[in-house]
Amino acid sequence: MPAVDKLLLEEALQDSPQTRSLLSVFEEDAGTLTDYTNQLLQAMQRVYGAQNEMCLATQQLSKQLLAYEKQNFALGKGDEEVISTLHYFSKVVDELNVLHTELAKQLADTMVLPIIQFREKDLTEVSTLKDLFGLASNEHDLSMAKYSRLPKKKENEKVKTEVGKEVAAARRKQHLSSLQYYCALNALQYRKRMAMMEPMIGFAHGQINFFKKGAEMFSKHMDSFLSSVADMVQSKTGLVTTTWERLYFFTQGGNLMCQPRGAVAGGLIQDLDNCSVMAVDCEDRRYCFQITTPNGKSGIILQAESRKENEEWICAINNISRQIYLTDNPEAVAIKLNQTALQAVTPITSFGKKQESSCPSQNLKNSEMENENDKIVPKATASLPEAEELIAPGTPIQFDIVLPATEFLDQNRGSRRTNPFGETEDESFPEAEDSLLQQMFIVRFLGSMAVKTDSTTEVIYEAMRQVLAARAIHNIFRMTESHLMVTSQSLRLIDPQTQVSRANFELTSVTQFAAHQENKRLVGFVIRIPESTGEESLSTYIFESNSEGEKICYAINLGKEIIEVQKDPEALAQLMLSIPLTNDGKYVLLNDQPDDNDGNPSEHRGAESEA
Repeated sequence: MPAVDKLLLEEALQDSPQTRSLLSVFEEDAGTLTDYTNQLLQAMQRVYGAQNEMCLATQQLSKQLLAYEKQNFALGKGDEEVISTLHYFSKVVDELNVLHTELAKQLADTMVLPIIQFREKDLTEVSTLKDLFGLASNEHDLSMAKYSRLPKKKENEKVKTEVGKEVAAARRKQHLSSLQYYCALNALQYRKRMAMMEPMIGFAHGQINFFKKGAEMFSKHMDSFLSSVADMVQSKTGLVTTTWERLYFFTQGGNLMCQPRGAVAGGLIQDLDNCSVMAVDCEDRRYCFQITTPNGKSGIILQAESRKENEEWICAINNISRQIYLTDNPEAVAIKLNQTALQAVTPITSFGKKQESSCPSQNLKNSEMENENDKIVPKATASLPEAEELIAPGTPIQFDIVLPATEFLDQNRGSRRTNPFGETEDESFPEAEDSLLQQMFIVRFLGSMAVKTDSTTEVIYEAMRQVLAARAIHNIFRMTESHLMVTSQSLRLIDPQTQVSRANFELTSVTQFAAHQENKRLVGFVIRIPESTGEESLSTYIFESNSEGEKICYAINLGKEIIEVQKDPEALAQLMLSIPLTNDGKYVLLNDQPDDNDGNPSEHRGAESEA
């Protein structure tokens, strides 16, 4: 159907059903426009009322600033400088009040008044003409009904003539009212466009003039005045003791965000683009770092919970400051730049400590060879493998557990339905029934990635650094919580709600496992997986646990020892004597799973800020 933008005036004389149908469309449009105009006027009147309230508020603020001088403070000695400063601020607020008053008047004249005129003139005219057209149509219908009831007798010619004149007069009146009504509806289609634009043009011009005059009023001398006042305030508060508050900080889109306890969402603290960060000594607190703005002003001071988290925060902020997240390959660039950042803020002794310390899961042969080499080669000459030797640059990182196709088919082939009441059947994990060791840990999956070697635990530490750096760059904070069941046969990740196995790794395929040396809750292991081509691939899985990662490593190490001594009954019996039994005959580890002070095990990424 072609678009219709006006009513044809010549059709007003016909008064056909098609014309009446088209007229109803225009009447519906006029009714919708009336409702919208009333709502728009209410919104504009609210803006105008808020501007008037701002005028009154600034006027009252100016009076209150002047009233400081009249207060009888018991310790008011030395307030002359404060009084003079408040007098100046009162003058500034008065000038702002003038601008707000002028803006309120301009909004009333150019925004509210045009929409009121459109409603009272055009929309009211259309409504009035609609009523007149309805009355004329009713009169015409009554006269036509009276004309139709005239008898055929000739003696009634005089009555017929009078009724005919009455019909003609009613028809002329109807035609005249219909022409006026149609013209008003056609004109309304053009006037509404200007009526919607004119108030907003006035609003925009008023705001632009307000900001221009405000910029002219607060010139450079105002900036110098505010700087002097800020210096005066800092000098007066120099002896005030600083307080610290525990808050949750995170990065998002190049900004440092903070989310207090109980808050629904975080708020902006500082823009990190082109800023600088460095480790600082602050009072008697450890692991502090300071963020400095691009203009050199000292910013916020934060405290991490450990040295490693301190290094990770500094590396992450340096990456954001250099806008690495905007490059084509932010992970590879971040890995290279993080090495330089860590060397700038981390003492050399920490790397030496990393060389000297070893996880209980280390291969005994490697440690013995190192001790023998210490007799010949000085330990200072030993060097850690490069990151490129452990993990290929640009290796993709998987941040969620995805079941392989074969594992998914094995689980769903002949599996039973999940009990809707949350109860688990005795045959849910038959391999756990035959296992001599069974230990459950609560873990959260951080990420996994392919590695090039499994000859050293340094590959796990490097994978931890890259996974945490990638999560910081991409603002990935969601972690999948699972139950890690360690048995003498396998490592199984179980969904805590559905008790469905998410992943299963044979314990014989675990070639390396280690806990983070600083953040004890980080743990990882390397899996050797055979490929269909006959080759083998290596993948590292990184987790965060509620308990110490050393306990998970001890459980894995114990499971591997059980596998080795299962062929020797005497050695197996001696090993089992050192492990306590549960009521159902399972060997488990005695461990406590301490959370942090707040009971929130995943809050270690937070930091304390100086208020």
